[in-house]
Amino acid sequence: MLLAHPASTGIPPADQTARRPKLLFLVTEDWYFCSHRLPVARAARDAGFEVAVATRVRAHGEQIRSEGFRLHSLSWRRRGDGLIGAGRVLAEIVRLYRAERPDIIHHVALKPVLLGAVAARLAFPRGRGPVRVAAVTGLGSGLRPPRFAARLGRPALHGALRLAARGGRVIVQNPEDGAALIRLGLDPTRIALIRGSGVDTAHFVPLPDPSGCGITIAFVGRMLRSKGVFAAAAAVHRLRAQGLAVDLVLAGPTDPDNRDSLDDAALRALAAEPGIEWLGQVEDVRTVWRRAAIAMFPSTYGEGVPKALLEAAACARPIVAADMPGCREVVRSGETGLLVPPHDIGALAEAIAALAGDPTRRRAMGIAGRALVEREFGEAVVAAQTLALYRAALAESREAR
Repeated sequence: MLLAHPASTGIPPADQTARRPKLLFLVTEDWYFCSHRLPVARAARDAGFEVAVATRVRAHGEQIRSEGFRLHSLSWRRRGDGLIGAGRVLAEIVRLYRAERPDIIHHVALKPVLLGAVAARLAFPRGRGPVRVAAVTGLGSGLRPPRFAARLGRPALHGALRLAARGGRVIVQNPEDGAALIRLGLDPTRIALIRGSGVDTAHFVPLPDPSGCGITIAFVGRMLRSKGVFAAAAAVHRLRAQGLAVDLVLAGPTDPDNRDSLDDAALRALAAEPGIEWLGQVEDVRTVWRRAAIAMFPSTYGEGVPKALLEAAACARPIVAADMPGCREVVRSGETGLLVPPHDIGALAEAIAALAGDPTRRRAMGIAGRALVEREFGEAVVAAQTLALYRAALAESREAR
C-alpha cells in the first residue's frame, strides 16, 4: 500500500530533544537545492534540526550559507563524470558521511539516491548508520531513468534502487512512480507520496487575465527536446496558419549538462519564426504569467511534479499539458486545464484553440488551479509532510536500536 501523505506521529519536535538531530541533503546542483528543497530545509531548521547541504557549488553557495546551513562542495556533475569521476565523488561522499555522521541523509533525485546509498553502506559497513530518505522523482510509468542511471543497465539500476530503499524511506511525487518502484520489489510500506516540492502561494498570486486582442501562450522550463519545446512551436505554427492570433513565449535556460538540451543557436533560429519568442532564463517567472493567458507543457520527460505547472496554477493560469505522470497531479482535465495525448500536435493545438476562444472557461480553470495549489501543493503542506516522515523514520531508528 502506498502511503499517500505521511501523518503526524505525535513525536515531539526536534528542538525538544536532548540533541539537535543533524539533517544532510545530498543534491547534485546548488541551484536545484535552492529552487526545490530550500522550503523543507528551512522548515527543518526552524523545527530544531541542524542542516547541512552537500552539492556542486556554482552560483548559489552564499544563498545556502545565509540560511545558516553548512555547505559542503562536491566535484560531481549531473552527467559526464565517467567511472573515474564517479569513483572520486563516491569517495568524497563516504568521507563526508563519516565526518558529519548525520542522523538523517536526504538523497534528492536519482544520481544522489544511487551513489548516496552506496556511500552510506561503505561509510557505515557495520550498520547503525543514519536514516536514509531517498527522493526519487521523474521515473514516469515506464521507469525511464536519466542517462546516468541507464548506463548502469536495467538489472543493476533495479538492484541499486532496492539498495537505496533498504532500511530507509523513499519519497515519490506521483502515484505512477510509486507503482513502478513497487513493481521492482520495493516494500510499499517504505514508500511515501509527497507530491512535489511545494510552491510559495504568497509569492505566486492570482493574476488578472492579460488584456489585448491576441493570446499569448507560455512554456516555462529548461529548453529540452523531451520537454516539448518543438511540440509547442509546432502547435502554435498550426494555429497561426489557421488564422488564430496566438503567440508563444519560451521562458527558460538551455542545459549544457543535458544531451537533450537545445543550444542557443537552435533557440535563436526558433525565435526568429513568426509568433515565437525565447526569453532565456527568467529570474521572476511572474512576469511571464502577467503576459501569458495559458500555460503549455507538452513534456514527455517523465516529471515528478513539474514546479513550473504549480507556479502557473498558483498564478491562476489554465494549463494544457501532455497526459503524463506528474502533469496529471496538477492538471485535472476539464477542471484546472486540459490533458492531451503525448506527441499529438493536433490535439495540443485543438486544446489551445479551445481555451484561447473561451475567456470565461480560462478564468474558471485558473481559479480552480489556484484553489488546488493552495489546498494540496503549498510549501507549508509539503514541508509538514516531509518533517512528519523525518520524525517517523527517526523514531523507528531509535526503536530498532
